[in-house]
Amino acid sequence: MSRRTPFDDIERLIDRMGEQFEDASRQWGGLNPQQLSGASSIDVVDRGDAFDVRADLPGFEPDDVDFRVVDQTLHLDAARSDEVSTEDGEFVHQERTSKSISRRVRLPEPVDADDVTATLEQGVLSVTIPKAAPDSTGHSIDIE
Repeated sequence: MSRRTPFDDIERLIDRMGEQFEDASRQWGGLNPQQLSGASSIDVVDRGDAFDVRADLPGFEPDDVDFRVVDQTLHLDAARSDEVSTEDGEFVHQERTSKSISRRVRLPEPVDADDVTATLEQGVLSVTIPKAAPDSTGHSIDIE
């Protein structure tokens, strides 16, 4: 059994608020929640011995993405800047701008963060994170 920290409750609250925001945004005329929140869609699949993660990151390059596993939590941060300039004229309409994404997803089981593989192809980040081997020996506790 893993130890709980005060931050676990805060993370759950933030996740629940994000889900409620996405649900509400769908009711506002079918707007895409990612357009409103700057978020990215993430799927996490339990394959038994590993977790497979897929995240939509259209327009991002591998150097734009920082993906980490910290204490059973996935940390995905991505930032890009579309620097567009005109030499002859001025913009009449411009939508290509900077974009950043920051997501956190808590995993239900310990993982082996040293053996993670990741690729970014056609705007989809694919990550495989092996689960940590169970500690069959346990931890001895001295009794005074």
